[in-house]
Amino acid sequence: MKEVHVSEITKNIRQLCIDANYYLPEDVKKKMEEYHEKEQWGMAKGILEKILTNIDIAKNEDRPACQDTGMACIFVEMGQDVHITGGNLEDAINEGVRQGYEEGYLRKSVVNDPIERVNTKDNTPAIIYYDIVPGDKLKITVAPKGFGSENMSQLKMLKPADGLKGVKDFVLKVVKDAGPNPCPPIVVGIGIGGTFDKAANMAKKALMRSLDEENPKPYYANLEKELLEEINALGIGPQGFGGLTTAIAVNIESYATHIAGLPVAVNINCHVTRHKSVEF
Repeated sequence: MKEVHVSEITKNIRQLCIDANYYLPEDVKKKMEEYHEKEQWGMAKGILEKILTNIDIAKNEDRPACQDTGMACIFVEMGQDVHITGGNLEDAINEGVRQGYEEGYLRKSVVNDPIERVNTKDNTPAIIYYDIVPGDKLKITVAPKGFGSENMSQLKMLKPADGLKGVKDFVLKVVKDAGPNPCPPIVVGIGIGGTFDKAANMAKKALMRSLDEENPKPYYANLEKELLEEINALGIGPQGFGGLTTAIAVNIESYATHIAGLPVAVNINCHVTRHKSVEF
């Protein structure tokens, strides 16, 4: 049985919140560079160049890559042989978020209630997802999610008869509806199957997968490539000014579902696709 003290969790969450907002993952920057080289439309190429410059400034000067430093989404993979000591895990996570957003001078964007809308002033509470897995490892991923892209996300309960065409048509509709609003080039996370809530959860988790890593199932790996091509053929382009680069990646996750259902969720992320992890 591995023991992890809550103070270690708080300390690491604090740093992850700062690092995720300051330093864009290398796989995201690499994809941006690849599309910058391929882009043919002058204005689009110039915008991608400015995005890459912004990424470098954020990294070199320890500043947020985007003014919307997001709502803290925390993914916890808890080994069944891990024991949390010294306090409550959820309290420890939220304390880490509070410290990270205050000490990292990150914008506090969370309100206490969707109707009352009073700012909590420390970006808590976080959105926390728990998965119990075999073993004695504890992995925590912090993924700040801005709402320019979150607001463009959609979920639909398709009929089984809608099939693959229905799935593709819905994904393309979501991206078309989004247009320039999510600050393209975007990363598109898709969840197919499960239930209403499971599909949405998979779509968000899909955004955590490295952009260099395709779906392990060849069928879905090919579908990711097809959808990426079709999305980029829409011509929305960087920041909506046209060009070949509307998205830099499409990641799909799937799960078993009911004979009467075909849930599909599309979670869009802006070009500042942020996530940092730690393992105990």
